[in-house]
Amino acid sequence: MYRRKFLGGAVAAAATPALAGLPAAADETGGRAAALRLSTSAYRRLDGSTPSRDLAEPVHAHIRLIQTVTRDAARERRTRLAAVGSEAAGLAAWLSWDMGDFGSARTWYGSAIKAARAAGDPLLTAYQTGSLAQFEAHAGNAAQALNLTRRARQALSERCPAVADAWLSSVEALAHAAGGHRRDADKALTASRAAAESLPEEPPPWPWVFTFDPGKVAACRVTCGARLGLPEWVLSDDVDALATGHAKQRALLVLDIAAGHLAGGRIEAAFALASRALDTGLQYRSGRIVERARAVRRCFTTAAPPKVVRDFDERLHGAYL
Repeated sequence: MYRRKFLGGAVAAAATPALAGLPAAADETGGRAAALRLSTSAYRRLDGSTPSRDLAEPVHAHIRLIQTVTRDAARERRTRLAAVGSEAAGLAAWLSWDMGDFGSARTWYGSAIKAARAAGDPLLTAYQTGSLAQFEAHAGNAAQALNLTRRARQALSERCPAVADAWLSSVEALAHAAGGHRRDADKALTASRAAAESLPEEPPPWPWVFTFDPGKVAACRVTCGARLGLPEWVLSDDVDALATGHAKQRALLVLDIAAGHLAGGRIEAAFALASRALDTGLQYRSGRIVERARAVRRCFTTAAPPKVVRDFDERLHGAYL
């Protein structure tokens, strides 16, 4: 109960930076939509420093509130509220993914896409479809991820904002890496970097909450390199890519760098990094981080593992989330 009250207060404090990105309310429904969207943005910002298991209950309650407000609104005003519901469902999907609940993540992403279509918003539809594509790419489903990125671009037709183009190119790179296609991944990364470098230095447009910049592309290249087993990709950009302030995202990136060291035969460095990332995963009770740590461990097989690996195994075997 105390944690729930604390999170409610934290949302109000975190919401202030998001005000500039919200559309002006033209009527009562618009005012409610803006207020609900503000809370969703605040929860998204809290995700970087709060365990998803602590955020999930308040976010689900927030979604129920959106559903109640939408049900009571006049029919002609429900489209604006559908967009708000889409954003909240997308956040619930992200939290489920971090908790390692892939089934719920897919369900929530599906709901987010459906609500975005009901809102008649091509940009939001593309964003949610691209988010599902990103999820499938990380899950190793390359063909499905590429198909979803094509659908996202089709939703935008000729009106593709530069930030959407840059981000979707990075998602395509992840999908190609999941399929083992180095050349295609490199081509997509080059396109993403070029688009990101040309973006104006201003707050990201809705529905993006966090800025997409060349640093995000560098982080994507590290992840692609880890999936493709290319130490030269992973280790060349690691310093810049680790500048992210999102603790859970940084831990996942550290595990990708650990995979690069492992591919290069640097066992001690690999598991020292993996142990650091596992600490973060356990601190935030992130099933996604712990599962990625297990995936890195599976990449190393030997009959006589060194002490650093045995220590890692002992901590990993005791990780029950």
